[in-house]
Amino acid sequence: MTTITLTSEDYAALVAERDGLRDACDGLNGEVRTLKVKVSLLEERLKAHLRKLFDAKSEVRGTEQKDMFFNEAEALAPTGTPVAEEATQDIEIPAHTRKKRGRKPLDPNLPREIVRHELPESERICAHDGAALVEIGVEISEQLDIVPQQVRVIQHQRVKYACPCCDESIKVTPAPARIIPKGLLTASALAWVVTSKYMDALPLYRQAALLGRFGGDLSRATLAASIVKVGGAVQPIINLLRDHLLEADLVHADETTLQVLKEPGRAAQAKSYLWAQASGTGPPIRLFGYAPGRGAKQAEMLFAGIKPGGVLMSDGYEVYGGIAQVHGLTHLGCWAHARRYFVEAEAVIPKASRAPEQIPTQFIATIGELYAVESEAKEHKLDAEARRQLREAKARPVLARIETMLLSHLHAVVPNSLLGKALHYLATQWPKLTRYVENGAWPLDNNLAENAIRPFVVGRRNWLFADTVAGAHASANLYSLVETCKANGVDPYAYLVSLFSSLPTAQTADDFEALLPWCLAHGRR
Repeated sequence: MTTITLTSEDYAALVAERDGLRDACDGLNGEVRTLKVKVSLLEERLKAHLRKLFDAKSEVRGTEQKDMFFNEAEALAPTGTPVAEEATQDIEIPAHTRKKRGRKPLDPNLPREIVRHELPESERICAHDGAALVEIGVEISEQLDIVPQQVRVIQHQRVKYACPCCDESIKVTPAPARIIPKGLLTASALAWVVTSKYMDALPLYRQAALLGRFGGDLSRATLAASIVKVGGAVQPIINLLRDHLLEADLVHADETTLQVLKEPGRAAQAKSYLWAQASGTGPPIRLFGYAPGRGAKQAEMLFAGIKPGGVLMSDGYEVYGGIAQVHGLTHLGCWAHARRYFVEAEAVIPKASRAPEQIPTQFIATIGELYAVESEAKEHKLDAEARRQLREAKARPVLARIETMLLSHLHAVVPNSLLGKALHYLATQWPKLTRYVENGAWPLDNNLAENAIRPFVVGRRNWLFADTVAGAHASANLYSLVETCKANGVDPYAYLVSLFSSLPTAQTADDFEALLPWCLAHGRR
């Protein structure tokens, strides 16, 4: 047996080597833990991305959305039932209120063509005594009829006059003023093109094909040029709308991307933006503005002249905070936006693991209590002061519970995870999110602006991009008119026909003011 004698130096070296190996193992274990966290975050991001691609787009998900796109007719028209839209009617009985289902009546304001169906004279004889039958009434049933698009030509004949005694005096009746000088389309035709694109999301090339089937042989380029020109011609009305919006006590704001192909100094793939502004008080106004970016410079141009001391409602984009600070505005945060982060965090949790105890689910349920308070106020039609008192009594305790949950979980979750981002957003926006309780007239979320911008997002899926900067500005102007009409209960097509007919002759400020959507009586629903 060999005896190994270690000197103090050898022993110290072995101890150092052992400590070095321990440190190395600890470092490797730390790297493994870090890699596991990174893998978990990447898996979470992948699930979130796949959900955006393939899952239902609404935050409220249900089975009724499945197969709706390809099987819409089969899904909405059950076999064996009449093809008619149904309506419900409340029937009071001693035990409860029952819904009576039946066919929804057709709009009584629609024009009606009466078609009488009479028995032949040979059948108008009583089978018992042979007496002639007399009319005692009619049984009425109605069907909805649709007349296809009618394309026609308006021929303007300007009469010429001359002196019968000499050739020195020849006069021609002046041409009527048009919103597009020497334009090919009438005011009603322009209104049809505008509403088809900006209300029905029908791209111009489809409009051209549709008109071609009815004899209107117009190119897509002609329609596009008309859109750009009429979008510029309505600028005085847009300026007036902006003046009224900036005077509102409450303004909602949001923005979304817009691609412009031919913008000087920028690549075709560069992102531009459409900014949305909506008035929360006064006449309902929905205003859109195009800008090549979404920085503070572009925002300041859109909010220049806003009423000091007002209220601004937006999401957490920091530029809006700067606007509020510069102009002395009270800045409100959006609870719908805060909730959306938790919805995204909940969506990546495996279905087998989902439970009410999950952190995102708890926040979603508690935020829902805030909306329940607002629903109660709306149901009872409370005024601003009564709503403020209701919020103080019922919403304030809910906010305290949300804050307690936030503080207990904020530093216990990986910051870069979806849940970490949701908690961080909630923490940074907390003063703005809780401020709405102070005034019953202030909204809980920014859905007013998001709902206004949604038609643009839907239309963008069809036409994808704007060709030029002029086209982007024209689209912003025309979207503003269409959405403002809808907000005021005015039929956009009827309004645009009146506007395009009257705008060429408007001269004074009062003339232009009378052409605002809530001033023109034509087309009010």
